[in-house]
Amino acid sequence: MARYRGPVCRLCRSEGTKLMLKGARCFTPKCAFERRPTPPGMHGRVRQKQSGYGLQLREKQKLRRVYGMLERQFRLYFARAARKKGVTGDTLLQLLETRLDNIVYRAGFGSSRNLARQMVGHALITVNSKKVTIPSYHVHAGDIVGVRPVDRARDKVKAELAANEAYVAPEWIEVDKDKLTATVSRLPERKDVSLPVNESLIVELYSK
Repeated sequence: MARYRGPVCRLCRSEGTKLMLKGARCFTPKCAFERRPTPPGMHGRVRQKQSGYGLQLREKQKLRRVYGMLERQFRLYFARAARKKGVTGDTLLQLLETRLDNIVYRAGFGSSRNLARQMVGHALITVNSKKVTIPSYHVHAGDIVGVRPVDRARDKVKAELAANEAYVAPEWIEVDKDKLTATVSRLPERKDVSLPVNESLIVELYSK
């Protein structure tokens, strides 16, 4: 499947906000957005006033890039959320948050979603003691995300936890740093998702 292979800091500058795509680096002075908050390109110093459609598009692009997804896959998630009962925007965020790669990131096993996705793809992660190599695997309430009992997997996660010792996982994930497990105690609600996006604008965009 095709994916974006360019510099991810360029995406943050394009959206005008930090998307936390580089993990711990985003909190340091080395962060590209801190050094150059203007949009990329020779005309990036001046941000033009956006139309209603432009605002909706930017919100969609921000959310899509936060989770590292291409347009087609993101559309499928929206269609799935629209079919479910409840508020479509909240359901969309819940579906995205319960992806396996995001759970690994939220648990602190990986400092960024890109790293978490790589860990899943390299067969370092388990769900209910079974190896899973699909980053988009949907995790349910009560599932236990763990680390395979091999040295390279456990050493990698221990190093990440040690490097981000001050990190606190969200309330809906219970992390056991000794056993290297993360239990999804409940499904996340909108208040649990702190992202710089307005999901209602995304719903308006796709509802046209």
